[in-house]
Amino acid sequence: MPELSVAVFATDNDQRAVLQVLVDGTSVARTVCSNPTMPLAANDPVIRRTQAFAPDVILVDIAAEGITAALRAVELLHQELPNAAVFAVGPMTQPQLIVSAMRAGVREYIERPTTTTDLLEAFVRLTSARRKPGRESSRGKVFTIVNAKGGSGSTTVAVNLALALQSVHESTALVDLAPLGHCALHLNLKPAFTVSNAITNLHRLDSELLHSFMARHDRGLQLLAGPAAPLALEPSAADFARLFDMMVGLFRYIVVDASSRLDSATRLVSSLSEKILLIAHADVASLWSAGRVAQYLGESGSRDRFALVLNRYRKVAGFNEAETEAAIGAPVLWRIPNQYFAVSTAIDRGIPLMQQGTTEIARSIAGLAELLTKDDLDVKRTKFSLFKTV
Repeated sequence: MPELSVAVFATDNDQRAVLQVLVDGTSVARTVCSNPTMPLAANDPVIRRTQAFAPDVILVDIAAEGITAALRAVELLHQELPNAAVFAVGPMTQPQLIVSAMRAGVREYIERPTTTTDLLEAFVRLTSARRKPGRESSRGKVFTIVNAKGGSGSTTVAVNLALALQSVHESTALVDLAPLGHCALHLNLKPAFTVSNAITNLHRLDSELLHSFMARHDRGLQLLAGPAAPLALEPSAADFARLFDMMVGLFRYIVVDASSRLDSATRLVSSLSEKILLIAHADVASLWSAGRVAQYLGESGSRDRFALVLNRYRKVAGFNEAETEAAIGAPVLWRIPNQYFAVSTAIDRGIPLMQQGTTEIARSIAGLAELLTKDDLDVKRTKFSLFKTV
């Protein structure tokens, strides 16, 4: 007997019929209702009819001529049927559409036209995630760390923030998007694969294959490493959208070290992020750069999620935080103290500060992790600890 019940939404009659045949053809799911219209408001009768079926999955078709209506439908269905996973079927050639769908509440974004195999793999990922004890059905949160200018310390912050999150919630991934990856060096790991391997295998990527591309730290943190040599041809933003579409369904938290990379891929990941942390120093050159980076990345619509983290912070005469925030257009979220010798030693030894006990920086980054997750119910039940092992 099929395990999943599915509600289909598609305005095109032929596409709706095809989707129903494909769903039923997976043998693990069955169509319980099929709707020719998209809901326009929370009190739309089609939502009430769908609620009566209590579907496990809601499949929304995003046609080229009805993108706005489909995205609005995704948002409403995600809101009014919180126990159902919303899947979207749409074109893979539009990165911003994928981002918008994910932010509206889509759990899986599947290529249009789709196949029974594509749907089957998505259904299997959903049922596998639900069977894991303690794994929520909600999508994970992405925190992107970007240098205001080279050498500001994004990798140190990203690595230690990821370890702090992992110490509380054992479902954290670190993704190294730097043009030349350094996260593995900080963690003393020798990954056999990189982000490029995951991108190259997107056509067959599932949770097991993705995990096999990731290096595992002894604290449980999983790293999708950056390249050990500059790439001749960078993956497209659409490729990164598909990769992160899978990752947010597998991990509770994803920390991205973008380092000083400023391109369409960083813009796209910023659009997906819960928070974009600009790592800067309290000096004129660094803060000037922070304003330009925020302006560039914010053009994709993520400006309201930017925040400044002042690294190697020390009080500087004449430095005015309020004026800095007004000039850059982003609040100062956190200050990390200046302990250069401790940081450089940690990098040289491959033992991150979060593993070294109660250093001032470790306490500071644990506090940043707690601030970023303060509204997460599962994290509220567990206090951050520098001494917790996994």
